[in-house]
Amino acid sequence: MKVLHLMRHAKSSWSQPGLADRERELNKRGRRDAPRMGIALSRRIEPVSIHTSPARRARLTLEGLCSSWPAVATLPHHTEEALYTFSGDDLAYWISARDDSVGELFLIGHNPALTVLINWLTGEHSLNNLPTAAYARLELAIPGWSGLDAGCGVMQDLLLPRSLEKI
Repeated sequence: MKVLHLMRHAKSSWSQPGLADRERELNKRGRRDAPRMGIALSRRIEPVSIHTSPARRARLTLEGLCSSWPAVATLPHHTEEALYTFSGDDLAYWISARDDSVGELFLIGHNPALTVLINWLTGEHSLNNLPTAAYARLELAIPGWSGLDAGCGVMQDLLLPRSLEKI
């Protein structure tokens, strides 16, 4: 069995229309939600290295998580060019190529890729949209990452920033 942790980047700013998509910052809500999610996740899961998209908003989301989750802040994290994608197929391909000695993967990425991937893995197609800064934990009934396939997963947890207590 493998475990997949998926998180969408926190809410980004559109205040600079000419700025390249990769360079967009977090807005006020995003800067608030990322640390709140770090606190909540520290109470739910063991610390794990995180792979993130190179987009600034994804990297800032990781920084926000680390600022309130000291145990994860000390781990090595990886910026992965392939995670800057909006395609669920691209994400599935990247995940399926991971080393089988790794039991859990934690990714910070983008929609619609994450929503599509979750629906494909669970075979339920019941998630319309993974909101910004939301987290999903899937247990995958596969012995190795290369066995990733439609319907191999069960969503064990879905945490939305709006469900958290105000901090």
